[in-house]
Parts: sequence; C-alpha cells; structure tokens
Amino acid sequence: MDAPDIHVRSAGTALPGPAVDNATLTERFGMPSAWEQWIDAFVGTRRRHFAVDLDTGEIRYTLADLGETAGRRALEAAGIGPEDVDVVVMGTSSPDLLMPATVNVIADRLNIDGVPSYQLQSGCTGAMQALDVACQMLRSGTRRTALVLGGETCAKHFDVTMDVSSLAPAEQINGVLFGDGAGAVVLSTEPGPGSAVLRHVFVELVGRGRPPGQVVEWFGRADRDADRPPVVEDYKAIETSVPLLAAEAYEELLAVLDWKNDEVEYLLPPQLSGRMTARITEGLSAPQAQEVSLVADIGNTGNALPFFQIEAALPRMAAGDRAAAVAVESSKWIKAAFALEKP
Repeated sequence: MDAPDIHVRSAGTALPGPAVDNATLTERFGMPSAWEQWIDAFVGTRRRHFAVDLDTGEIRYTLADLGETAGRRALEAAGIGPEDVDVVVMGTSSPDLLMPATVNVIADRLNIDGVPSYQLQSGCTGAMQALDVACQMLRSGTRRTALVLGGETCAKHFDVTMDVSSLAPAEQINGVLFGDGAGAVVLSTEPGPGSAVLRHVFVELVGRGRPPGQVVEWFGRADRDADRPPVVEDYKAIETSVPLLAAEAYEELLAVLDWKNDEVEYLLPPQLSGRMTARITEGLSAPQAQEVSLVADIGNTGNALPFFQIEAALPRMAAGDRAAAVAVESSKWIKAAFALEKP
C-alpha cells in the first residue's frame, strides 16, 4: 500500500512580551551608539522578543507557556481538538527543564494524553527533525494526526546585571541575534481547507571532524561556578559554512523531488540574522521565488522560525504553488530541508 500524503493543515505561533529594538538594547545595557550601528550594519536584525524582563532578569514566559499558545492556535486553526491528536513531537535546544520534557508539559496543558510524545534536542534543524519524525509515524499508517512544535527561550541564558561591554564579541552577538518564541503545525493524513502537502523532509548530519560552531553549556551544581561562558558562537565559522550548506541542502531537496529552480514559488531560507539570511538567499538559485523571511523583525527564534515561515507562506500559496525551506544547525553541523506543494 502506498504511503499517504502528509498535509500541513495549519500553523500557530507565539511571541513573548513586546518587541525590543536595537535602540532599546543599546540604552538598557549602556552601550555606545556605535553598538546600535554595528547591530544594524553587521547583524541586520531590527527587533526581537524576550521571555525575560530585561530590567529584573525575571522569567516572564516559559517555553511551555509559548508552546501551549502556539499549539492551541494551530489546533484551533485546523478545526480539531486534543482528542484528534495521535502523536506530539517537539524540537528545541532550550527546554525549560531536563525533566519533565517540555513537550509533555505542553501536551498536558492542551489536554492531549494517551499518545506517543517525543522531544528532540537540537539547534536550528530541530523543527525539521520533528517534522521528519512526525511524518514517518503518520506514513506508517498507525497514526493520522500529529501536533509538531518547535521553540526557544534563549534569553534565560542572559545575565542582565553583566557589563556587556566587557564581553567578547562571540558572546555579545548572542544577545542581539536571538529572540524567544514558539511555533506549531498540525500534520494530517487527511487534507483540510487551505492545506498543503509536505512533499519531502530530509535531515543530514555533516559534522564529522568539524569543530562546533556554537556551544551552549548546561551547568549543574558541581560546575555552576566554572569560569566559562554559557553560550559561545564562532560566527566566522558560521558565516563561512552556513551559506554553502544551505545551498547544498536546497539543491539536494530539488533533486529528490525532480523540481527545477524556476518551479519554486516560495523560498523559506535559514533565519540566522537579517544580513546573513540575505547573503544565504543570494546563493540559492530560486529566480521566481518570493522569499519568506521574518528574522529581521522577530530575531533568530531557532526552532520556532520554520513555523513562523509556514504560517506566513501557507495562506499566500495558490493551487500548484511550491515552497522550499532550508535550515542549518551550526553547533555540530546539520543541514535540513522540506518542501510544500499546494494541491
């Protein structure tokens, strides 16, 4: 028996608190005006949302809070209830706790129970890994509907009392690149109004012999006073490698589907920063495609961003339209992609 088509029925997203622009960040941390100009010119991200209060460091929103909102919105948009969900999968690099898994807290809040649940810990390809796992389960024929989630709350790594000017650029950049948020989609073996078919998902580890491009520490009681930064970014390695890996992933996706470059109407590129996304997109041969990019206005929300892109693209796609999405995970180098087609 042929495997069923997997339909993206709906998407839902959530952002915490008000947007924080570059001027606000510069003023809050007492940095010179040249720092704001550096963000505008080098990073190209204008705004982002944080789950913490920048004045007090208080956590205002957990990842479970944001995931619950995004998941609820996706279910409502699909016109289904929690009893219709057969499997829940989540991708994140910043769960609220080591245990219980954030995906299970979200499922509980949404009244989803008695189904398999999976949480995948990964960087920016975690959303696509979650989509892949959900697709495989739906194609097995034993499940019909999946809720797939992705999100991050990176701001909890901030120390709002720290002198930002004393930090190395590899640490400073994390405070301006990343934002917090969550997203979700409903996948189903049955189509719905306005749904698109998820034609292909692939995830490929390409990190053998490569040093990590990003390291996020997890401190325990024994090493919480260790003299090392919680997050370090090798932005030069990322700047060099990500455009190449993104181009490889894009071409591999088209080859598998036998799509031509000029047959893609919507391009969902990696969302590192405003400037980097523009550079990556230039290297992807999609002459007719409309770019779906949100990173300049919401920051790099990691595993949430593909869902923001789907939410933006889905209602714009007409019958026969095709969309190609690419992501690169730079901590240990993974390239991933997926394709959508409106029947």
